[in-house]
Amino acid sequence: MSFVHLHVHTQYSILDGQASISGLFERAKELGMPALAITDHGNMYGVKEFLKVAKKFPEVKPIIGCEIYVTRHYDHKLKDKDHRGYYHLILLAKNYNGYKNLMKIVSTGHIEGKYYDKPRVSHEIVEKYAQDLVCCSACIAGEVPRAIIAGDMEGALKAIEWHKNIFGEDFYLEVQQHKTEIPGQSQEVYERQMVANEGIFELAAKTGTKVIATNDVHFVRKEDGPAHDRLICLTTNTFVDDPERMRYTQQEYLKSEEEMLDMFYKHPETLSNTLEVAEKIESYKVDKDPILPKFDLPEEFLAEIDTHLETYKHIIDEGRCDKNGNERGAEFCNSVAYLCYLTYKGAQWRYGDTLTEEQAERIEFELKTICKMGFPDYFLIVQDFIAAARSEGISVGPGRGSAAGSAVAYCLKITNIDPIKYDLLFERFLNPDRINMPDVDIDFDDDGRYRVFQYIEEKYGKDHISHVITYGTMAAKSAIKDVARVSRMSIDESNRLTKLVPDKPFEATVVEDGKKVTKEFKPKLKNCLKYGELKGEVENGNEQTKEVLNYAEKLEGCIRQTGVHACAMIIGRGNLTEYIPISIANDKLTGEEVWVSQYDGHYIEEVGMLKMDFLGLRTLSIIKECQANIKKRHGVEFDIEQIPIDDPDTYALYSRGDTTSVFQFESPGMKEWLIKLQPTRFEDLIAMNALYRPGPMDYIPDFVERKQGRQEIKYDLPQMEDILQDTYGITVYQEQVMLLSRKLADFTRGQADTLRKAMGKKLKDVLDGLKGLFIEGGTKNGHPKDMLEKIWADWEKFASYAFNKSHATCYAWVSYQTGWLKAHYPAEFQAANLTKNLSNMDEIKKIMDDCKKNGIKVLNPDINESESKFTVNKQGEIRFGLGGIKGFGDNIVKAIIAEREENGIFPDIYNFVERMSGVVNRKAFESLLHSGAFDSFGICRKQFTTPCKNGDPFIDTLLRYGELYRKDSEESTISLFGDAEEMKPERPEVPPMTGEEDILEKLKYEKELVGMYLSSHPLDTYAFELENFTTCQISDIPALVTECNTKKTKMKVNVAGFITAASESQTKTGRPMSRMTVEDYGGSYEFAFFGKDHEAFMQYEKVNTAIFVEGVIEEKYYIKPEDRAKGKESEYGFKVKNIMLLGNVTDTFVKGFAITVTTPMLSPDFRDRLVKMLKRNKGNVPLTMFLYDPQKKWNIEFLSHKFKVQVTLPFIEELKSLGIRYSVTKK
Repeated sequence: MSFVHLHVHTQYSILDGQASISGLFERAKELGMPALAITDHGNMYGVKEFLKVAKKFPEVKPIIGCEIYVTRHYDHKLKDKDHRGYYHLILLAKNYNGYKNLMKIVSTGHIEGKYYDKPRVSHEIVEKYAQDLVCCSACIAGEVPRAIIAGDMEGALKAIEWHKNIFGEDFYLEVQQHKTEIPGQSQEVYERQMVANEGIFELAAKTGTKVIATNDVHFVRKEDGPAHDRLICLTTNTFVDDPERMRYTQQEYLKSEEEMLDMFYKHPETLSNTLEVAEKIESYKVDKDPILPKFDLPEEFLAEIDTHLETYKHIIDEGRCDKNGNERGAEFCNSVAYLCYLTYKGAQWRYGDTLTEEQAERIEFELKTICKMGFPDYFLIVQDFIAAARSEGISVGPGRGSAAGSAVAYCLKITNIDPIKYDLLFERFLNPDRINMPDVDIDFDDDGRYRVFQYIEEKYGKDHISHVITYGTMAAKSAIKDVARVSRMSIDESNRLTKLVPDKPFEATVVEDGKKVTKEFKPKLKNCLKYGELKGEVENGNEQTKEVLNYAEKLEGCIRQTGVHACAMIIGRGNLTEYIPISIANDKLTGEEVWVSQYDGHYIEEVGMLKMDFLGLRTLSIIKECQANIKKRHGVEFDIEQIPIDDPDTYALYSRGDTTSVFQFESPGMKEWLIKLQPTRFEDLIAMNALYRPGPMDYIPDFVERKQGRQEIKYDLPQMEDILQDTYGITVYQEQVMLLSRKLADFTRGQADTLRKAMGKKLKDVLDGLKGLFIEGGTKNGHPKDMLEKIWADWEKFASYAFNKSHATCYAWVSYQTGWLKAHYPAEFQAANLTKNLSNMDEIKKIMDDCKKNGIKVLNPDINESESKFTVNKQGEIRFGLGGIKGFGDNIVKAIIAEREENGIFPDIYNFVERMSGVVNRKAFESLLHSGAFDSFGICRKQFTTPCKNGDPFIDTLLRYGELYRKDSEESTISLFGDAEEMKPERPEVPPMTGEEDILEKLKYEKELVGMYLSSHPLDTYAFELENFTTCQISDIPALVTECNTKKTKMKVNVAGFITAASESQTKTGRPMSRMTVEDYGGSYEFAFFGKDHEAFMQYEKVNTAIFVEGVIEEKYYIKPEDRAKGKESEYGFKVKNIMLLGNVTDTFVKGFAITVTTPMLSPDFRDRLVKMLKRNKGNVPLTMFLYDPQKKWNIEFLSHKFKVQVTLPFIEELKSLGIRYSVTKK
């Protein structure tokens, strides 16, 4: 083999390259090529993945490179049109130093030279970092070929001389030849290449420069060309059939040596020269041991450093040298001493002046391990920014993940859970037998997280800090939509196809070894086209459909855009461009440019960088907001970390399942188990937090039964009791497996952690070795071998599900805090939840329902009581915040509140317009009016639109009055006598109320402005129908469909609601169809109707119509018996059978009505009221009366011949007010 591809674009040449890295290596191996380069456009995004995949193909040497953008001269910050011109240039790293120089060049292009999204560098930058780089002249966009094509041979010669002067024998001229016979593809490229090639060979001979052949690879195989063509359409926002669009030649694939030789048969040396380049590339690694930032120690500590070094010498000695025996130096020893000083100082605060033997041993062990592994500065850095956050009033979580297993972290106040008390293990965090970077994930409140970023940037310097890049790829649905769009497929058809792609893994029946088996498949297009509903489209669809699906499958997984990781941040020892390639992005909050790594989070630690995740936990913001609400209403301040952990009211709340909005315990399934469990201690909450997830959930019934004493608690060995007693003999946590392996078989801490990892990842080879050690160690300790075998088998079965107790404990504590707040300050707690979930209407509805259930009123906005946020008034009612009104500017809210605070409340509507005219415009005034903010003034909302005596609506007259009042106040007149006399305009009279208020109109405005119905709900008048004739809420339909799909069974479903949207359109075949969205208390659902259904139900498709829907969940399609026998199945869906007006349901379905009166009720007054009520509600429904004696237990039935009733909501409410039970007989 005498050819290597040195100009190759992967998917990381975003929306230009289509080649997957694994596909490139597989093809290179097939073709017998000894090396392969990566040269993406202006970036090194794919380098780490490239090297990772290369390890699987040892016969193919990886060559790291980049096709950079070069401009002759530019001021790095200049952005004018004189500096738009740039050229392409290929750079390849010969060794690690070349790799570092390539990073510098690429990073500089992004940081200083980006223009129109092109990261350009100047000749000066290329020259500065040229050492150990091979340079190639690139495609026809390169400086040399571009000059040749322009007829500027002298310019081309000068460009060659400049590059040769910089790179010497490492500069190569590059030729390409993309002749295409494919109709519609670019012929111009080939013509320009031939002009360039002729000039290149001429100048190569003249200057003694070697020439290499390349193919500007953008996709892997020839047959991928049409898919790549669609990708270019996406990039250029054009259609496939657009004759004027940008086109490639479809020759840009990974060609074989033979194909390359066919093109350059006159110059075979251009192929062999590529081998010469490949041989110049050394084998080197880019991965590094951890390179941690240095933490600056306080001067006052350093002043007494000798004393500290002596005090902690026994710990420092553990890590004076690294694993290779190299001295770590004085700075390292000083950092260890400071870490010890802070830790023991914190230990006194946590545990008291005298440590127990266990506490002292644990802390010393951890400090020695941290020192030995070389991570003192890591802990110092983390404790520093957490302390800074707390000093700024930012809420910090109690811990997250395995870091909570560290007693040192607890003493440094990095975490807030005592690991010794809860048997949390340090080696779960740092394994002394294996050098891994520590990983402390920290939760901050949403509002404070960004301020922590700012603190770190200010402390360590902007060039030491970077965010972490993310890559957005084309998922199955987006790939279909993208390809459909450029193929001019109709939107309806595109949507139809995407709806056939499941959102979650799906099951399908396949034949293996002659047997039918059900397997689960990921919702990838390759699976969907083979096993899912899309299979039918491939088999029976039209040509356009087949084509779209084919190309979508090829493009699925392509990178579509980059993003910035919301939580991750890198902190470096020095300028980060020395360690990783850097790009830039705009900060979402400030709009300023920030550095972003070009390697994503999977690879950052491999190259030695410290990555930390700063997570925003909304629950912390809710707790903080709740405490502010409590202080405002009750004047009470407290530290949430100091609340009692044994509060009976809190456990009672969990035990009755009243956990809506309680962190991690609010799902319906969790509530059911809590009611059965009746938790009484914090350990119960930790266990439920760990168990309530797929897999371990199967153990919850046994856990509950043992807790309640209905099932015996057993231990395989008596020695296991002290470790398993908190979980009633059930192994719930990974830490329990680790502790038991140490106790039963004398595993070291490191071995115990290795066991945890091996069981979690099911590493058979590792487990086999550890099993032998476990059996051997256990039998030495006198335990029966058969029992040890059983214990090991149980662990293997469950350990992959076992949960991290450190994480479970931390989050159980956060949950307990929210439970405590809800138990003691329910209104303040839910007001905080409403404030922090204002943009999430599903969550808002859930919270509102919970408030209603717990007797907490949520009131409309009020101009005199509302703050910007949700607040709690003196009566314990939640008041909607002005800031929650849609379209209501923040400045207006502030102005209203400021005016109210300075000059008092607004006593009436006139006073409001007098004081706020010029600040509150008409739109804002209408928003206040229709949201109910003026209701307390005693004027109905309808009266504002009622005409005054002058014929204008009151709102117009009122606003004009306010404007006149303001102007007159500003320009007061002077009387003849010189006295200032205020000539105030007359207040307009409120017009009288005419007719009744339109409730639906009123509620419609409320929904638009505050996102929900507050004063009432459109369905309130149909409470009887909903209670007696619906089977579920509309929002339950998707879950019921899933249930029917699982159980393969039909289900009748009756729902009711208001139509909130309705539309008519046509199918792709031109048939009429319609859609309508129906909403009830719990949510909404969209129904689609075709053919006869459309004709039958279109009469009801009017917005604000209340309807009753009868339907059935059944198979969507008919399956022939012979096809069903072959395993073919249909998915289940909701089919509408009938629709009627909700107001007609009672008359249609009520056959009889019965009431029950108890003997204690009987009195002359009661009988009179009952008779009068029955007379008022005469109708056509037969009435049956039951007289029940609760003491004697007899029940007498009377069929009333005198009364027949009309069943209405007022009638039902009257019955309830009299304490009369009722029942309905349905037709």
